[in-house]
Amino acid sequence: MAGAASNGRSKYAVLDPSGGPEVDTAGPEARGRKASASASERRSKERFVYACAIFASLNAILLGYDVGVMSGAIIYIQKDLHITEFQQEILVGCLSVISLLGSLSGGRTSDAIGRKWTMGLGAIIFQAGAAIMTFAPSFTVLMIGRLLAGVGIGFGAMISAVYIAEISPAAARGTLTSLPEICINFGILLGYVSNYAFSGLSEHISWRVMLGVGILPSVFIGVALFVIPESPRWLMMEKRVPEARAVLLQISASEAEVEERLAEIEEAANIMKSVKSEDKAVWRELLNPSPAVRRMLYAGCGIQLFQQITGIDATVYYSPTIFRDAGIKSDQELLAATVAVGFTKTIFILVAIFLIDKVGRKPLLYVSTIGMTVCLFVLGIALTLPKHAVGLISPSVGIDLAIFAVCGNVAFFSIGMGPICWVLSSEIFPIRLRAQASALGQVGGRVGSGLVSMSFLSMARAISVAGMFFVFAAISTVSVAFVYFCVPETKGKTLEQIEMMFEVGKESRGGEVELEDTQHLIQDGKKSDSLG
Repeated sequence: MAGAASNGRSKYAVLDPSGGPEVDTAGPEARGRKASASASERRSKERFVYACAIFASLNAILLGYDVGVMSGAIIYIQKDLHITEFQQEILVGCLSVISLLGSLSGGRTSDAIGRKWTMGLGAIIFQAGAAIMTFAPSFTVLMIGRLLAGVGIGFGAMISAVYIAEISPAAARGTLTSLPEICINFGILLGYVSNYAFSGLSEHISWRVMLGVGILPSVFIGVALFVIPESPRWLMMEKRVPEARAVLLQISASEAEVEERLAEIEEAANIMKSVKSEDKAVWRELLNPSPAVRRMLYAGCGIQLFQQITGIDATVYYSPTIFRDAGIKSDQELLAATVAVGFTKTIFILVAIFLIDKVGRKPLLYVSTIGMTVCLFVLGIALTLPKHAVGLISPSVGIDLAIFAVCGNVAFFSIGMGPICWVLSSEIFPIRLRAQASALGQVGGRVGSGLVSMSFLSMARAISVAGMFFVFAAISTVSVAFVYFCVPETKGKTLEQIEMMFEVGKESRGGEVELEDTQHLIQDGKKSDSLG
């Protein structure tokens, strides 16, 4: 052991049986071929890691597809099964709440059976739910399938993000961990396209085919389980060091990187063991927070809540209802308009990923919340015109304005509120609180999503669809003020500087401590520590 340490080698390194250093006796030409082969091998490993991340992200496609397809399928479900407005709301909105249960139970399951097999279990549960929905003869059976599908989606979507983070090298982790968000939007687009493609079938068959097609991504997940490796971090936690090392050799650039990552994983596992014993203390701190932690909770949980209560799920789930209220009569034309919404949402999430580290979080949030407010207000006006401006303007003007406003709303959401709330949740909380505090925010966001989607039709009947979007516009206006006063800019700041911004909260200018202020505060703190 001492010899290994003196040579600067990890205790997990595979030592050369000869015991001596390897002497390079190859000529320049041979070394050139070796370097070329090494570069080719590195590219091959990078492609393998990307393939693993894409396969794991298929769970996010399931979530997006379910959201998108239900917006159109509900039209034909209502006609075929003659369900009430309240039943429509429950069927559409229950996914958010039920998937949360799957997410919460998925963590313990993945610790017990592994990351990739938990994704497989989620795919099986979703397949069972989707099959039940496809052949459901009644609303009760349809709900049973919907609940199972929600649990399966929650299982897979939560653990796929963990799996991707654990197999990704540090240099590519930011790009790879953004894949699930892209895949959710791509899944929504596929759901909209499926609605339009099968809308010509009979009322009894069309919605069943739409929902049944959602089984296909989960089949690919099942196949992928025999291709992708298990998470090396989970293998290390299970003391399966040789298997963890074999996986890291598949996804790492060099032996030295393998040894370094093995040592880091072991250190992290030891920290996790000590953190588990402090979980109760962490919850006590969250439930009885200090002023700094309270400000962190306001920012982290508040941004997730505003993400949902500004009505994005109402826009996505009920876009056919919105367009019908604007004046579109044909079901196929309604579904064609939703495809435009899906394309817009997918394109602008890609734009956000390129801008988030260049422009910063807060400027994008300002653009997002202000843009959403304007679009929601314009949508309210567009839906009011057909009823109160008959004869003054062409009906097509109201329809075009409504489509423009819905596409604008999802575009502004996708460049700010959509992706940035997850980034902020991972940055603003100190590591001892991060998992539990993020979970609290997620619970609030999912519950908010469920409440909006399960009450939209009832509220729209009471105050009109236009009235609902005026309400969402008012809430979005409040979100602009929330961003100004409660959300700091974290771009380019260390975690220490971010934490210090919350420590000095009331002394901030415009709701935010400047970078220079935090540097002075940190330096002053270090001086006082040295004097002490």
